[in-house]
Amino acid sequence: MSKAEILAEIPRLTPREREEIYLKLAELDGDKWREADDSLTATDEALVDSRMAAHEKNPETAIPWAEFDARLQQRLGK
Repeated sequence: MSKAEILAEIPRLTPREREEIYLKLAELDGDKWREADDSLTATDEALVDSRMAAHEKNPETAIPWAEFDARLQQRLGK
């Protein structure tokens, strides 16, 4: 599939499918492809840091991604 074909297909994707692409790009390239104004606020960074610290202190409280996603979809009514 060519780049032009891929770009033509993007508008036909569901929001969930576009989100998967967004996450894959972030996984592959990190923050290098994002706009500078997409960065986290200081409050967001502090929240991420506190949650990472809580996870590192009690890693056994983590749940598998599939379970998290199912809970989130249920909570959002999807």
